Amino acid sequence: MKEPQNPTVQKPNKSDKDYSIYFQPPSLKDAKKRGKEEVSVHYESAIPDEMKTIGAGKRYLIRTYGCQMNEHDTEVMKGMLEEMGFASTDEKLEADIILLNTCAIRENAEDKVFGELGHLKTLKQEKPGLILGVCGCMSQEESVVNRIMQKHAFVDIIFGTHNIHRLPALLREAYYSKEMVVEVWSKEGDIIENLPKKREGMKAWVNIMYGCDKFCTYCIVPYTRGKERSRRPEDVIAEIRELARQGFKEITLLGQNVNAYGKDFADMTYLFGDLMDDVRKIDIPRIRFTTSHPRDFDDHLIKVLAKRGNLVEHIHLPVQSGNTEVLKRMSRKYSREQYLELAAKIRTAIPDVMLTTDIIVGFPGETEEQFQDTLTLVSEVRYDSAFTFIYSPRDGTPAAAMEDNVPEAVKKDRLKRLNDLMTVIAREQNELLRGQTVEVLVEGESKTNPDVLSGRTRTNKLVHFTGPKELAGQFVNVMITEPQTWLLKGELIEEQKARVV
Repeated sequence: MKEPQNPTVQKPNKSDKDYSIYFQPPSLKDAKKRGKEEVSVHYESAIPDEMKTIGAGKRYLIRTYGCQMNEHDTEVMKGMLEEMGFASTDEKLEADIILLNTCAIRENAEDKVFGELGHLKTLKQEKPGLILGVCGCMSQEESVVNRIMQKHAFVDIIFGTHNIHRLPALLREAYYSKEMVVEVWSKEGDIIENLPKKREGMKAWVNIMYGCDKFCTYCIVPYTRGKERSRRPEDVIAEIRELARQGFKEITLLGQNVNAYGKDFADMTYLFGDLMDDVRKIDIPRIRFTTSHPRDFDDHLIKVLAKRGNLVEHIHLPVQSGNTEVLKRMSRKYSREQYLELAAKIRTAIPDVMLTTDIIVGFPGETEEQFQDTLTLVSEVRYDSAFTFIYSPRDGTPAAAMEDNVPEAVKKDRLKRLNDLMTVIAREQNELLRGQTVEVLVEGESKTNPDVLSGRTRTNKLVHFTGPKELAGQFVNVMITEPQTWLLKGELIEEQKARVV
């Protein structure tokens, strides 16, 4: 496989304190120029023959932080490690390799990783042969890599989001080198196909594109995940067909901005709505997608989703703020009115759709009046649930240079008021399902009560009910008897939905 020509590959001297020369800090100006770079697709195996037995008798542990994309990256790393002979373990004391697959979206996520590194230092001292690695989005940040090199020199490998397929080669370097192995690529133009994946359970994630070109002012993702680049439709469809043959019940299509899919193709016109229309014809009972951007949610996509079938009635549509001026400072490129028009259009086409969202409170300059616009928008759209966050600046983003002038106490108060409103609306939305029969994909025992089964509706609502444990992995019909705020309780009315799945 021909590799990109500009990787950063170093075996740093652990006593050296100046590592900044190895990395390019995030640059909005440079990043916005990147779209002209050619995207190459590679199909060769990522596992060299000499590495296929290196893990015999050894165990690995991967700790994953952040979004579904990170979960999917972990599936890929697990697949590669097991093709090299490693076996998985959940016990860090048994592990010969521990990888921390990190998230950079919020400061709290970074704090968790550095806290875990502190705990692992003692284990590394007790077990010098243990390979410790840090990968994922945090590894794309210069300041993070410098901090690891200077204060956590016991880490053996650091690599980024663009070179996960290089894990076998990096492990080889780590095993045969006495120094830290660092490889962080700033170029993100390649797509690597045919990577092994270890999927577990009845649900599978399928990555259809990488990166994001929206450059919301608060978000680090365009720098850590790179430019938008779509997988070829034939490769995506082939992977989903194979998952159908393997008996998976639910597929989630993944992308940092999933409905921008296909906009980077230079040789054809084939967008996300076209892909969803083709996937709709594959024998998979449920198809989901996340995360979508309002700017790219076009009428064709809505028309396709309204065909239903295996396309479920759940859309995650991040709004971030209900005020047009705040949205402008966030560089979301839509107004409050445009978002509400889109939400109304979706509900007209799919009346029983469940809408969920992301909201940030306390963005720089947000006034009480502007926050009230968020509350009124939430009341009008009536989300079934929302991921809500207090704004915190991320180094390297344009918003980090803005004056963070909303007091912390005000941010917390706004978050509480928003969550209180969401609690009321979520409870009311669930109450609408009282007495209704819903299709549930049974996931297994409830995490809180082994005598209760747990599953999800097509709209992704959590349902608890009693029934035989053998129903795990099956579709059943459940009548909702006791709606609650964040889950539905019901009664099984038939053991198996009368259809072949």
